[in-house]
Amino acid sequence: WLGTDDQARDVIARVIYGFRISVLFGFALTIVSAIIGVAAGAIQGYFGGWLDLAFQRFIEVWSSIPTLFLLIILISVVEPNFWWLLGLMLLFSWMGFVGVVRAEFLRARNFEYVRAARALGVSDAVIIVRHVLPNAMVATITFMPFTLAGSVTALTALDFLGIGLPPGSASLGELLGQGKANLQAPWLGLTGFLVIGLMLSLLIFVGEAVRDAFDPRKNVA
Repeated sequence: WLGTDDQARDVIARVIYGFRISVLFGFALTIVSAIIGVAAGAIQGYFGGWLDLAFQRFIEVWSSIPTLFLLIILISVVEPNFWWLLGLMLLFSWMGFVGVVRAEFLRARNFEYVRAARALGVSDAVIIVRHVLPNAMVATITFMPFTLAGSVTALTALDFLGIGLPPGSASLGELLGQGKANLQAPWLGLTGFLVIGLMLSLLIFVGEAVRDAFDPRKNVA
């Protein structure tokens, strides 16, 4: 239905495979990032003090490293693939969850039920997992759709620049790159643009819906 690309490959088939890879990459990166970010944010927010200060300084330094510049350097040494890109993006993507979870733990650690649990001799691990973490998960869940959208966008941008998945891999970014190189065939670029735009719009709408569903002010009203 959408014709073929400059190598006589079916466009609709590559869109389907590219969509699948983008979604799998986004879900994998978001879930693993959430696990690492929630753990780091929980430790920072619950214990506070010098541990929180040291973590925050580390995050400030680590987040200042330019991801694209690092990727360009590493691509000259290692041939990129799905898992290599996932690991590299994971080095930076987990930091987005830390601030959300840390703020919830900083607020919840002074609640009366947390103080009562400490007075009763309940271990810190039990308090974090069973009493404080469920409250922080609400903020985490509302943040995940936006992280998923960012992950898909990042993979698409890297593929478009030619430093993403190996050459020949079906991806939405590679389809956009073909559209740019073949302006006489506008359906290539338009197809990739429409698929990416629709997918990102749906993810944003899902994120807004989840945020509204967990909004305590609306539940009270």
